[in-house]
Amino acid sequence: MSGAERKQAVLNMAFRYLDTYRELLQEEGERSNSFPKELYTCAVKELTRYPDLVDDVVKLQRWTEILHCPSEEEKESKKKQVRPLFRHFRRIDACLQPREAFRGSDEIFCRVYTPDHSYVTIRSRLSCRVGEILALVKEKLQYSEDQPVLPGNLILVAVTSAGEKAVFRPSDEAVFTTLGVNTHLFACEPSELDSLLPLPEEIHWTPGDSKLHDMSAEEVANQLVVFDWELFSCVHEVEFICYVFHGEQSRWRPLNLELVLQRCSEVQHWVATEILQCQSLPKRIQLLRKFIKIAALCKQQQDLLSFLAVVLGLDNPAVSRLRLTWEGLPGKFRKQFQQFESVADPSRNHKSYRDLMTSLRPPLIPFTPLLLKGDSEAAGLGPGPGSGPGSGWFGA
Repeated sequence: MSGAERKQAVLNMAFRYLDTYRELLQEEGERSNSFPKELYTCAVKELTRYPDLVDDVVKLQRWTEILHCPSEEEKESKKKQVRPLFRHFRRIDACLQPREAFRGSDEIFCRVYTPDHSYVTIRSRLSCRVGEILALVKEKLQYSEDQPVLPGNLILVAVTSAGEKAVFRPSDEAVFTTLGVNTHLFACEPSELDSLLPLPEEIHWTPGDSKLHDMSAEEVANQLVVFDWELFSCVHEVEFICYVFHGEQSRWRPLNLELVLQRCSEVQHWVATEILQCQSLPKRIQLLRKFIKIAALCKQQQDLLSFLAVVLGLDNPAVSRLRLTWEGLPGKFRKQFQQFESVADPSRNHKSYRDLMTSLRPPLIPFTPLLLKGDSEAAGLGPGPGSGPGSGWFGA
């Protein structure tokens, strides 16, 4: 290989890198984009010796302009309204808009609660550090009529509906997308940590018929598939690399991938909750049939994320113990659910699931937790990251 060919190969590799990481590099701005400029400077110096590189040098120059001076169209696309970080089953206006990929620089509205269950709403970057979040909370509390005493040294805590608490470090970033189902952020002084309790609505619920009884299985399945596709389409391929190889030390936080993992966990808990809240045995049997049909329709539309999330929700121990409900289920549906359970069987390295994946043609939505587990093992890192929702299925 001649000298010109070697240099051309280097430039081609650089172009692939810039094309893959374009959005992330644009988001970081000047502080991390020195590489294309430096490479361009070196390439210009080599033009006198290797004139055949002129087209590649011009292309590299365009890349430096793209990264440092985005077009008006790109600037407009970045102008997004500040939006609430919603839970996926509590959307109102958001359901009318197509999903867009989150960036670390995006600004959101988020509630942060205090020990007495009052809250302040803060406006923050999605990638904001915990220390910055606490500074915003403290500023809000200083001007609150309900806060006669100035807040002291605050800590940020995630509190689940079961009362479990996780204290964040001041240096932690992008904690909003890591919150689990029925988990809320609390700001308190260290001495108040033990007194934190879940929100009342997370503990007490009012029995009653779910709106799900009035919806057809086809309608629910179609909405699940559409929303899952929007979520999965927002995930940049680099997020998988960051999640598997770098974890918390990643240069770029896999925000959209974390939301997909949240989605999987939410659907599981939603399915189990709907079944357990239904007090009428005939209606509970009818609801169980509907969920099995929803799972079948998701599988038919190649949405394996919701398909397995629904199956795992029905496989929840609390649901499995409903003996009379399962006995009242027609044999056809029991047999169908057993087939679905076999797909979720982790034996022989999830062979049933992998065989199903092999039989499908794109486009499809994979079961993302298992996809991450496979990536980790392929990279020689052992079991996949165990912190994400759905990791309990794998016993990782």
